[in-house]
Amino acid sequence: MSADSSATDPQPAAPADPIAAARRAAEEAAKAAQAAADEVARLEAQAAADAAAKTPAREVAAPADPAPEATPVPEATSAPAAAPAPEAAPASAGSAAADAIAAGYAAGGPAVELGTVVVGDETFPNARVRIPLATMNRHGLVAGATGTGKTRTLQAIAEQLSANGVPVVLADIKGDLSGLSRAAEDNPKLRERAAKTGAADWSPSAFPTAFWSLGSEGIATPVRATITAFGPILLSKVLSLNATQESTLGLIFHWADGQGLPLLDLKDLRSVIAYLTSDEGKADLKGIGGVSSQTAGVILRALVNLEADGGDTFFGEPEFDTADLMRIDADGRGVISLFEFAQLSTRQTMFSTFLMWVLADLFQNLPEVGDVDKPKVVFIFDEAHLLFSDASKAFLAQVEQTVKLIRSKGVGVFFCTQLPTDVPKEVLSQLGARVQHALRAFTPDDQKALRATVRTYPKTDTYDLEQDLTALGTGEAIVTVLSERGAPTPVAWTKIRPPQSLMDTIGNDAITAAAGASPLHGRYAQTIDRNSAYEMLTARLAPPPAPVSVPDDLPPPPPIQDDSMVDKMMQNPAVKSFLRSAASAAGREIGRSIFGTGRRRRR
Repeated sequence: MSADSSATDPQPAAPADPIAAARRAAEEAAKAAQAAADEVARLEAQAAADAAAKTPAREVAAPADPAPEATPVPEATSAPAAAPAPEAAPASAGSAAADAIAAGYAAGGPAVELGTVVVGDETFPNARVRIPLATMNRHGLVAGATGTGKTRTLQAIAEQLSANGVPVVLADIKGDLSGLSRAAEDNPKLRERAAKTGAADWSPSAFPTAFWSLGSEGIATPVRATITAFGPILLSKVLSLNATQESTLGLIFHWADGQGLPLLDLKDLRSVIAYLTSDEGKADLKGIGGVSSQTAGVILRALVNLEADGGDTFFGEPEFDTADLMRIDADGRGVISLFEFAQLSTRQTMFSTFLMWVLADLFQNLPEVGDVDKPKVVFIFDEAHLLFSDASKAFLAQVEQTVKLIRSKGVGVFFCTQLPTDVPKEVLSQLGARVQHALRAFTPDDQKALRATVRTYPKTDTYDLEQDLTALGTGEAIVTVLSERGAPTPVAWTKIRPPQSLMDTIGNDAITAAAGASPLHGRYAQTIDRNSAYEMLTARLAPPPAPVSVPDDLPPPPPIQDDSMVDKMMQNPAVKSFLRSAASAAGREIGRSIFGTGRRRRR
């Protein structure tokens, strides 16, 4: 072989080292494994951060499982990236909704605290629901089915009004509000309830209370009104008269006023009607105009039935002075006046109608005050349906007028009943505060009433009112009121705060003892029966006295002297007529206003 051919021919390659090749393959595999482990750690850290950011505020987020450690390998290039610090968890949707609702109830001045907001199943103690004291004379409604907590809501409202120096008038129809005069029995459940409803300063407390009974047969200080002061419209409501009979009764009142016959008690009115339907009074009855003897007879029978039910103990003297309902005690707290039923339980309409008479009397005598920081007095009509059921158009019109106008005299009126539909829409439209406890919807009528109730509330995105109104627990209510600027507040599912006074009756003996210790008891305890229509008509119809025989041997009378100028003037028929009219007007002092009630002479 020549040298040229040996230089150009390729030499065979040296055989490869198998150990080095294996080492390089292992290193590349280790690097790939480390990179994969780094990526896994990064992804898990990012997932943990995202989960923490989405966790609600009231839930405690569980710590994320630590990322698995990568198996150490030679020539590791870098450590895994650190996970970012989790952000602060945002407030829950329920908490944000509760805060937004509570903002609508914020008040710059004093307020009646109702409770706290409920959203879902959670109560928010710092989200308070309240009624500004300055809007309590815009009136209100407390409604709900039996056993839902209406009475305790009224009790808590009355307590706070009293504590703020506002007198309260309450009809204690069921007899379970007398506990206002005693402190509550402290227990852990009440404390827990108070804490949930934002009443951090809650403590058992008694409140100044005055006890009154309609009529003289009750267990407390008796309250009476004269027939004249009560008026024909309210009396027609008590007697359940129809429109025709009501107008007839008004004419009879007018005739008695014109004749100077004071109508003080039931026997006075009975004697007037008996006289007008008798042979002696037929001419007077015709003179009234449009009054049939049959209608007068119906009224007379209704009066007899009322007297049999104990109504005769209510009408009479001394007449109750409504100014005694507006008292403040030595500590500056308003006195809570409780009226109990006594023997008039068969005449429940008498109760609510009496309170309307008191309201009408205050309307006549209180001055205009306009908008005030707090009301002068607040009336609470329990079982308000009794006031409106079977009422005449004249009566309803007067109620509407009273509620509409008495606000400017600093008087607040709250109606309490089972259904909002128990209150006429003309009156309902005047009520600024709504506290609606649970409703029942077992019948088609109940469901219709439920839907009608829902339509009266402002729109809300937080609650389904048609469902929630039937799901409220005892002591919970759907609330909306007027804010200090006069706008409706947001709808709030509210857990009502507990009363500070005893949630039970104190018993008849304790009520009688408390009433007897009142400085006003002596003024009203004894019935007065003075000369009035009954006595006057009895004397008018009495037979003339028998003539008296005169002896023949009497001395002759002295000579008649000429009349003086005064005597001659007094014998003038025109002067006599004038004096009779003046005396009659001064004696009666009857001017009829709202509800046809008579104007009284003030002490």
